[in-house]
Amino acid sequence: MSNTPAQELQTRLRDAREIARGGRAADAARLWMSVLEIDPRNVEALMALGQMALSRRDPAAALPLLRRAADPGTHPMAELCLAIAYKELGDLQAEAAAVRRALAIDPYFYPALLHEARMLERDGRPRQAARVYGNVLKVMPERDVADPALHRAVQHARGAVEQNTAGLERHLEDALASLRRKHAGARLERFQRSLEVMTGRRRMYQPQPVMLHYADLPPIQFHDEDLFPWMAALESNSDVIRDELIGLLAEGRDEFRPYVQHPAGAPLEQWAELNRSPRWSTYFLWEHGRPVEAHCRRCPRTAAVLAGLPMAELPNFSPTAMFSCLEARTTIPPHCGETNTRLIVHLPLIIPAGCWFRVGNETREWHYGKAFVFDDTIEHEARNDSDELRVVLIFDVWNPLLSPAERELVGGLVNAVRDYYRAEG
Repeated sequence: MSNTPAQELQTRLRDAREIARGGRAADAARLWMSVLEIDPRNVEALMALGQMALSRRDPAAALPLLRRAADPGTHPMAELCLAIAYKELGDLQAEAAAVRRALAIDPYFYPALLHEARMLERDGRPRQAARVYGNVLKVMPERDVADPALHRAVQHARGAVEQNTAGLERHLEDALASLRRKHAGARLERFQRSLEVMTGRRRMYQPQPVMLHYADLPPIQFHDEDLFPWMAALESNSDVIRDELIGLLAEGRDEFRPYVQHPAGAPLEQWAELNRSPRWSTYFLWEHGRPVEAHCRRCPRTAAVLAGLPMAELPNFSPTAMFSCLEARTTIPPHCGETNTRLIVHLPLIIPAGCWFRVGNETREWHYGKAFVFDDTIEHEARNDSDELRVVLIFDVWNPLLSPAERELVGGLVNAVRDYYRAEG
């Protein structure tokens, strides 16, 4: 029983692919030509024959094959191969037009973006080329970035981007020098971070709350301490708080418990290493909006300091206050908190050298007795690279931009959501 034309076509396509993979170019070419006898518009065969012609430096032979493959304008690779053929033939205008067509079909087709960047370099426009190379690195899949066959192209793209960034930074330094001198006494940290985001030295991070994203609150990583007039009083009690902490540690850490406690079967993702691990442990003074009475009695002066602070009062949720212990050579991976309606305060108490904390695109070292306030719904991480224990007092306060009415409504909202799901048991 003879094959139908469709079956015969599939047989020839399969055989041509196998022979081409085996390196028998002449035999593969004959089979691709036989495919075209059955299906004159077969894109796979036209592309294969066109690319063979390009590989033997015969762009004139490749051109009609690739034109047929590119018609009716839905194949970006065919357009890119056409661009290569036109380049070899010296028709640079047609080359550029073919690249534009490829990117019109698929703006994220990174081989065409690479070709466009090389054209810009060839035309003496390295700054514009660097912009396109930057786009290549953004859209290129990780598996292709790691492909040894593309290593040189990736390295060249990265080098072009880095060289352009350095050049742009030098230009901006010169252009802004007089304005910086004019405003030498002003606080310009936000401007500097914004400049670094613009040049690609930093990423811009947005809040990603796990529970509630409150609208129209600015995504501030570390908040200005001037917004919290009680900060000086907290810091002035650092020695008192540390002394009670040291007493706790001397008695043993039986009542410190792992901070991460996911149940069996939960998707751990980044928490697999720390789940139920004492490497990150906590001693709660307030939990789920209530004081832990036994712990507050053991640390009465710390409890009194906390009670005098405007901690966030969110029934059944906040305030939370705890000593947070991070063991030597331990990392808390990047993560986000529950809601931007409240902020987190750190008061560093035991801080060996080699410890740091990142929120978004800003990294800080802790310094004993120097507190800071941050939005934990922005990606953050902590690391203890020392050989000693690190301990920080952590508690939460309201975001100062919320009104009293908004605070009360937030409490009602999150509890109503909790009650809705609890009703099913």
